[in-house]
Amino acid sequence: MRIGLIGAGAVAKYHVEAALALPGARFTAICDLDESAAARAAKGVDGVQFFTDYRALVESDDVDAVIVNTPHALHLPMAIDAARAGKHVLVEKPMATSLADCDLMQEETAAAGVKLAVGHIQHFLPDKVAARALLEQGELGEVVMIRDQRSTDYRPGTRPEWFFSRPIAGGGALINIGGHCLDRALWFGGAPAVEVSASVAQRFGVPVETDGTIALRLANGVGVTIAVVSDPPARSDLLAIVCERGVIEADPRVGTLVRVDGHTRVVRDPDAGDIQQAFTAQLADFLGVIDGDAPAVPLEHARHVVELVLASYESAAAQRSLQIPLRAEVPA
Repeated sequence: MRIGLIGAGAVAKYHVEAALALPGARFTAICDLDESAAARAAKGVDGVQFFTDYRALVESDDVDAVIVNTPHALHLPMAIDAARAGKHVLVEKPMATSLADCDLMQEETAAAGVKLAVGHIQHFLPDKVAARALLEQGELGEVVMIRDQRSTDYRPGTRPEWFFSRPIAGGGALINIGGHCLDRALWFGGAPAVEVSASVAQRFGVPVETDGTIALRLANGVGVTIAVVSDPPARSDLLAIVCERGVIEADPRVGTLVRVDGHTRVVRDPDAGDIQQAFTAQLADFLGVIDGDAPAVPLEHARHVVELVLASYESAAAQRSLQIPLRAEVPA
């Protein structure tokens, strides 16, 4: 499968290395408005075509599938153009910035007869995979509560300008970092959300939210609390999964730990190659989807994450909790 990458942003190198690592993939093209960024992402890779117009990439005879790694509001038009050109599409999260766009993306790819997948990387990170495997062993019983603490940085100058544009990014810290938290909360919680309550803070003089909290009630009764904080004294990326007979903590910098009856054991230590391992596994999953396999992340799940981000913004503005219609499935 010949892979083309649209967007040479921060994670582009991981996508490139993933395509190089898999025997069923070949990295053939990259597009970015900044040619130097594209050259850096594809440094050392032979035979790569470079483009500054993504439409030329998707029309290339040397590309069978594309990875859309661009600002959020561009996901839909790029996915549609790729689909109409007969290319399979892996789009980075969030799937889109509105539910209508999520639905149209699915309609267009289905009509074109190509496969669509959404890159929710949490499902492939080794510390999360280890936590999931531990849950499935049954030792800890059912999940009863989830707490997720994430830090980020939304000070001016800390990230590309498009992240501070609501029309382009769809919001601020919640759609970006909070999207990861919502995704993994639904996955580990085992059910879609039926109620959401959120609050946001807008600091540093930027036009989007920089901090936020989200509380969810899942359809199976599991409670979820999420906090995203910009520029705290200590960085955090800690997912705590509270079960009937113990607690799992997953942190990509610390690893995966479990505590049962007063005793803590390490399930998995972190490794310097964990992020690359996750992107390689994600691309392998996409190749499987192209071959007809079920995706690790169902499209309905990816849509539900967008639904919950938008509901969080609505809840914060209205200062009340919102009920969510029950329709989404959660990946097994």
